[in-house]
Amino acid sequence: MENRVEELVIQEKELKKLREDMGLSRKEFAEYYGIPLRTVEDWEAKKRKMPTYLLRLMLYKAEYEKINKEKKSEKIENGNVNIITDVDGKKIVLINDIRFKGKRREEWEEIEEYLKEYVGKCYEIAETAEKIYIGTDFPDEFVHAKDRLILRGPNAKAKANASQAVGELIQIATNKTSAPDHNSKHKNKARFGWYRYDTRLALPVYDDVGNLISYNIFKLRMLVRCDSDGKMYLYDFLRTKKETSSPLE
Repeated sequence: MENRVEELVIQEKELKKLREDMGLSRKEFAEYYGIPLRTVEDWEAKKRKMPTYLLRLMLYKAEYEKINKEKKSEKIENGNVNIITDVDGKKIVLINDIRFKGKRREEWEEIEEYLKEYVGKCYEIAETAEKIYIGTDFPDEFVHAKDRLILRGPNAKAKANASQAVGELIQIATNKTSAPDHNSKHKNKARFGWYRYDTRLALPVYDDVGNLISYNIFKLRMLVRCDSDGKMYLYDFLRTKKETSSPLE
């Protein structure tokens, strides 16, 4: 009898946690799994023991749906960004939709919050197979560094929208060079070395009625710092500048 009571208590906790994690009421939960509402109420009231295999199936289904939802969301998000090759065989990250204008302070605050979603992720540079990690210092540096504050017009817009394609910009980075810490500006952060890479971004240009007519191409310098743990961390994208060559048609 004691074992049965203990099992009912454990069952009730696990079932309730699953339902609350899914954000569902008892009625919604019952409808989702095709189970009578009274049965769910009895399970949570510890009046009836549910088959152990059934709880496992419920957990599996909930996790499966969650993973599927995340994959769909990722697919939609990444659909806004493509990597293409120009006539010279060089890679360009093409952004299909301009999300940020890069003009208002409030917008840059939004960009900083958006960039925090990258923290902890890792991307690989195709040319060198180096792994570049995203640390907690990147969002703040990207938004508040002097290099960003002096940007104006199209260059500011380009850096703002580069936030949508951090992984892709890392992936196509090329021309690795060592970068000195001028005037010891970054001190301890530069103690284990800095590297710079070239990367490129293309933004769409529209006519007065919203028709796409071309893309403007921008150069960026990717700054990467080495850490005491031996890993390389993205620090910022610098020197955002529109290329003077003909835009992509």
